[in-house]
Amino acid sequence: MKLRRIVALLVIAIATIAVIWVYMDHSSRTPSGRLAVGAPAPDFEAVTWKGEKVRLSDYKGRVVLLNFWATWCKPCMQEMPLLNEIHESSETQIATLFINAGESKGTVSKYMEQQDFSFPVIIDVTGKISASYGVAALPSTYIINTEGDIQKIVLGEIADFKELQQWLVEAGAAK
Repeated sequence: MKLRRIVALLVIAIATIAVIWVYMDHSSRTPSGRLAVGAPAPDFEAVTWKGEKVRLSDYKGRVVLLNFWATWCKPCMQEMPLLNEIHESSETQIATLFINAGESKGTVSKYMEQQDFSFPVIIDVTGKISASYGVAALPSTYIINTEGDIQKIVLGEIADFKELQQWLVEAGAAK
């Protein structure tokens, strides 16, 4: 009888710990699995299509514009010139990281060589980075503030340069 009581208490304790762990692990996500505004941006380490190592945490203290895209995504291609303009006009204030979701290095390299864009592109072939951000549609843009938290999430094409600049200022970038 005593053994049953001990086992029952252990099962209850384990179940309670599991519930707390699940809640703590997912409390920064929306019901759809995407990150919520105010949540810490998940850190990652990756390599750009040019072979440069990039780690998100290296940009702490700077505003980061993190954009998930693909070459087959028409809205992604339409917003690229605007995002490249942000990259070129504020290289020291704002870090711009572009994450290609699921395409091969060859596809991305060919596309980048055909364009006149200077931003760094990370190739997320396995989808690990996209999954950590809960990316379900492209383009998806995350503006990360100087503290490393998600300041703004934009699902879909960004078409307004002034509005994008305002979001970046709100995240801590100087005008």
